[in-house]
Amino acid sequence: MADEIHAAKHVHKVHSMSLGAFASPDTGPIGRMVEGSPYLLARPLAGPTYPVPARGVRIGLITACLGDDAELLCRLHSGFDGLVIAGFGVGHVPAAFVGPLTELASHMPIVLASRTGAGPVLRSTYGFPGSERDLQERRLINSGFLGPYKARILLHVLVAAGADHHEIVTAFDAASGASLCQAERCAQP
Repeated sequence: MADEIHAAKHVHKVHSMSLGAFASPDTGPIGRMVEGSPYLLARPLAGPTYPVPARGVRIGLITACLGDDAELLCRLHSGFDGLVIAGFGVGHVPAAFVGPLTELASHMPIVLASRTGAGPVLRSTYGFPGSERDLQERRLINSGFLGPYKARILLHVLVAAGADHHEIVTAFDAASGASLCQAERCAQP
């Protein structure tokens, strides 16, 4: 779009009708169209592949809002196989979400994403109730750089394939690049 080539993993629609409606806020375009020919300036890394879902699953998506009393979360005890929470900023939710999320995470996978549109969910910077560290300690799964919509698709595929909690965490780490970064740190002298 607009003579830019974006990697599917990073691209977002950022405007409803502009010719520049698509952007990759965290990485930028990987190439450009020049006189009708594509020029790749960077090549995306090959990502993991997943089997085609064999069964239907229901994955919910809830966006955290200021002043939310978590009533909707309290009503999700049945009918869903997984949930994505679009949290504030780097992965925070209102304090009222903590109890219901803790209970829900005991019987379904819950992924924590950021509703901001760019940037990752942090892992260990903040520790107050409802912070990213607190929620991960309560079994919520960090989406890394994946926004809530892409996180929902990945969670859907994983749950439909029968992945367990550890496999889902590993898949999200791989999708967000966290496992690659950790491997590189380990390999440094």
